[in-house]
Amino acid sequence: MTAIPTAPTRRRLPLNWLGIVPFALFALLFLILPTMNIVVGAFRNAAGDLTLANIRGLFAPSIVASYWISIKISVASSLLGAGIGFAMAAAVVLGGLPSWIRSPVLTFSGVASNFAGVPLAFAFMATIGPRGLLTLWLLEKWGINLRAEGFTILSFWGLTITYVFFQIPLMILIITPALDGLKREWKEAANILGATTFQYWRLVALPILFPSLLGTFALLFANAFGAVATAYALTGSSLSIVPILLFAQIRGDVLQDPHLGYALAFGMIVITGVANGLYIWLRVRSERWLK
Repeated sequence: MTAIPTAPTRRRLPLNWLGIVPFALFALLFLILPTMNIVVGAFRNAAGDLTLANIRGLFAPSIVASYWISIKISVASSLLGAGIGFAMAAAVVLGGLPSWIRSPVLTFSGVASNFAGVPLAFAFMATIGPRGLLTLWLLEKWGINLRAEGFTILSFWGLTITYVFFQIPLMILIITPALDGLKREWKEAANILGATTFQYWRLVALPILFPSLLGTFALLFANAFGAVATAYALTGSSLSIVPILLFAQIRGDVLQDPHLGYALAFGMIVITGVANGLYIWLRVRSERWLK
C-alpha cells in the first residue's frame, strides 16, 4: 500500500493579534519613537556629536531648584491624595456603607482622575483664586483674608491642592481592588484571638496592603511629576517647576539650547520611570498575598 501524499499545511497569521495593531502603532509613533529621540538628543550637541554637556547642564542651580520644587509638590500631593483616597476607599469597601454608594464613587473617580489641564485650573481659580467664590465667602462671612494669611493659588500649596483633586480619585481606583482582596477570614481569625480593630489593621491588614500603598504612592508621584497643562494654566511661569521649564524650552522662551531641553525631558523620564517601575514591582508583590 502506498501512502497518500498530504498537502503541506499553511501557517495562518492568528487574527486575534490584529486587535492590538492600532494600539501598537499608536504607542510606537507617539510614545516609543519620541522617547528614543529625546534620549538620543540628550547626549548630542548641535553638531550631532556625542556629549555629556547636556547632562552636566542639569546640575545648574536653577534647574536643580526646579527639580526640587517639582519633587516636593509631587510628594506632598501624593501623600495627601493617598491618605484621603485610602480613607474614602476603605469607607466604601469595608466601612459598612450602603452598597449603592460604591458604583457612583468609582464612576466619579474614573472621571475626576482624568479631569486636569485648563478646565481644572479654571475651576480652582474660580473657587480659591484672588476673586474666587470660596475666597470671597471667607472674607465676607468670617473676615478671613487668604492672601493676607499668605495663601495664594499661584504658590506651592495652591498647586499642591489642585493636584490633590485628581490624586484622590486615582488612589481610590487603584487601592479598591487591593481592599477587596482582604479576606474576611483574616479579620475573623484576629477577632477570635482577641485582637481589636486597631490591632487587626496594624498587624494584619496594613502589612498586607503596604506594598500596594507604597506602589500606588509611587504612581501618584509620577502622575503629579509629569503634569504640565494644569500647572502652566494655573501659575504660568510664576512657579518654576520642571514641566513648565521644559515647556518654555520647547517654545524657545527661556533657553536657546534644544539639547538641554532634551536633557530636561530625559531627567523627567528617568524619575517617572523609576517611580512606575517601583509601582509595578510592588504591585506584583502585593498580588501574591491578595491571591
